[in-house]
Amino acid sequence: MIKGIHVTSETAPLKKVLLHRPGRELLNLVPDRLGELLFDDIPFLKQAQAEHDAFAAALRENGAETVYLEDLMSELFERRPDLVDPFLDQWLNEGNIKTEKWKNKLKQYLLEHFHGRDLVLKTMEGITLKEMGEVRAYSLQDRIAPADDLIIDPIPNLYFQRDPFASVGKDAVISSMKYSVRRRETIYADYIFRCHPDYAPYVKLKYTREEHGTIEGGDILNLSETLIAVGISQRTSPDAIEHLAAQLFEDESCPINTVLAFRIPSTRAFMHLDTVFTQVDTAKYVVHPGILAPLTVFDITPAESGIHFKEIKGTLQEILQEYTKQDHVELIPCGGEDVIASRREQWNDGSNTLAIAPSKVIAYNRNDVTNQILRDHGIEVIEIPSYELSRGRGGPRCMSMPLVRE
Repeated sequence: MIKGIHVTSETAPLKKVLLHRPGRELLNLVPDRLGELLFDDIPFLKQAQAEHDAFAAALRENGAETVYLEDLMSELFERRPDLVDPFLDQWLNEGNIKTEKWKNKLKQYLLEHFHGRDLVLKTMEGITLKEMGEVRAYSLQDRIAPADDLIIDPIPNLYFQRDPFASVGKDAVISSMKYSVRRRETIYADYIFRCHPDYAPYVKLKYTREEHGTIEGGDILNLSETLIAVGISQRTSPDAIEHLAAQLFEDESCPINTVLAFRIPSTRAFMHLDTVFTQVDTAKYVVHPGILAPLTVFDITPAESGIHFKEIKGTLQEILQEYTKQDHVELIPCGGEDVIASRREQWNDGSNTLAIAPSKVIAYNRNDVTNQILRDHGIEVIEIPSYELSRGRGGPRCMSMPLVRE
């Protein structure tokens, strides 16, 4: 069994993948806070879980071992109970709990009422005022707040495991998240890669959650053992990409020698590079036509002192052919030639496919136009239900973090 991480491709057969099954954190979404928590609607939890279970079953049926974030964290706490205290302290501090009274009360509540996996899940769910009993004297705010007011927020975006970190070769890139509401997501990955015995001895961190520049895993694609693509997007900044490239190039054991930085529109609809551009075969990509023109791409390579970057001229097809060393690259348009279908299905993650082997992808069933076009181009499409999962604005690639590819 391979320890640690091994991912040098977007399409090689998927052998091990990290997931998070949607949990009670979705029950703490309310309409007046949706924008703040980065949701457009409230998924129905039971249906979302059933759809996610179907996704996990499809992965297992096609040869991938599924591991869950909540299980890795509970395993870690079982092996290293000394980590529970510092984890909770960090979780409370980053959950914007300012007063010592509340920090002590919440920590005591968690330690007395939750253990192991239940404790991990509770940190994802959030805590309401009414759970804490008679605490109305803590502050004036506590006296006037409704009983169902959240003391500490849920972490509802966690079922999108692509974003808190990225697997790059044998290493991990821990995200420095754009929005504070998602920052606590990365605490779990940080503990796993620093402390879990299946990962800590084998994985180097090529970026940490404390870095100034923001970067998120959905913007990172492994195009080959020596080449990655990173999106300059709404959530990943140019300075973060420069720093990541420098970290990769400084490590002599890391084979990556080129980073392609793709500038995409900074909008919620496009969000990350993988919402508009994913690889489905060695020389085939599904793309949203909206990124094709104008397109700005930078080549970042090692230099004697630091890094060197230059703007690349050419179409996306020409650039991919040159840098992936393919005679011909095929770009498959999300929604085809139908502009309305293209925009509709990109919004529902028609471009966010997960390749589980060359020419074999998992996709949402609702994107029937794009799925048929993929089949017409020789791609096997395994459809999964998506009535509720899609409300979070992320597809099969967003929901999964490959840990091992063949």
